[in-house]
Amino acid sequence: MEDLPFMSVLAQESRGRTTPLAWLLVLGIVLAALNLRTGVTSVGPLLDQLAAGLGMSSVGTGLLTTLPVLAFASVGAITPTLARRIGEHRLLLLALVTLGAGLLVRSLVGSAPVFLLSSAVALSGGAVGNVLIPTLIKRHFPARTGIMTTVYTTALAAGTMLAAAATVPIERASGNWHIALGVWAALAAVAAIPWLALLRSEPERDTGSRDAGLRGLLKSKLAWMIAIYFGTQSMIAYIMFGWLATILTDSGYSTSEAGLILGVFTALNIPVSIAVPMIASRFRDQRPTVVGLVAFYVIGFLGLWFAPPSTAMVWVVFIAVGMGSFPLALMMLALRTRTPETTAALSAFGQSAGYLISGAGPLLVGVLREATGGWAVPYTLIFVVLVAQLLTGLYAGRERYLEDERMAG
Repeated sequence: MEDLPFMSVLAQESRGRTTPLAWLLVLGIVLAALNLRTGVTSVGPLLDQLAAGLGMSSVGTGLLTTLPVLAFASVGAITPTLARRIGEHRLLLLALVTLGAGLLVRSLVGSAPVFLLSSAVALSGGAVGNVLIPTLIKRHFPARTGIMTTVYTTALAAGTMLAAAATVPIERASGNWHIALGVWAALAAVAAIPWLALLRSEPERDTGSRDAGLRGLLKSKLAWMIAIYFGTQSMIAYIMFGWLATILTDSGYSTSEAGLILGVFTALNIPVSIAVPMIASRFRDQRPTVVGLVAFYVIGFLGLWFAPPSTAMVWVVFIAVGMGSFPLALMMLALRTRTPETTAALSAFGQSAGYLISGAGPLLVGVLREATGGWAVPYTLIFVVLVAQLLTGLYAGRERYLEDERMAG
């Protein structure tokens, strides 16, 4: 009888009413999403201090910046199996505890290997959340996938920006990078509280859904198109976060001016994350949204490439709107499946394969820039990636369901 509160949430949610338990679920999703990127974006602004304080070599710093992709791809892949065995609510609570513990340990240590290991632990918790939250949205809010994806991606963007923007001021105020990194462990502890309360509403586990696993998706064209679409949008995002400041300084901007524009670019992710799912969810066919977002990308990158450097802010805004492809890709994980179990499998497959694809982007751009001494070849690479994003998005954006494709096969 333990699943009765969960059934009540589904029944009332489907009739358009929202119960207190549903509001607790919303709060839990928001707080969890705020934490999923703090372990990543809190490190970048302090990378020089960390390297000096920990005696970390260039190999270590390179590994540290690569860890998110490795964790999101590897741990994300096994999340559906863990969810079947442990339960979705219990697993997300465990993920948040793991995330917080990893963040806390790394803020206390003075050893580079231990810092890297604890970072990997924290990022593993974030990787589980990446896969689980789209599944929870599909399970608990099947009639409100669009608005709940908006809530999720907005909180994710806010947490990303908060950690990136606040870590350095905290470090300067405290005079200690250990404190600046440790505060994010406290946020993870707060996020775990709603999921403690939600343990009694754990859905009944479907232990017979192994056919929805990752192996079964390897033969699915739709799953691959969604994975590649997810990977191409993530690759563009990683390239921009990693190289936008350098693009601007190479064009004549000072480092402070480049930092300001990068800050605006990051902040724009929040309104874009609100707008895109709300627009896309109004239609059964997401292909017009795919085309529109790629068009914004194309205009923005052409402007950065060819327009006078003084107009860079205009083109950065266009690119920021194009970054709406991220919440759109997350929406497709739920919109292209009929059941939470299949959503979990597609979320794991799409994000794991996608992050593996995207991880090569920033490194490849750096190699091409170094080899050619300019940005023409890296920009060409970006446009090749955008073509792949358009083609895969057009396939994935048409209304269809993964379960129907498998039945037809």
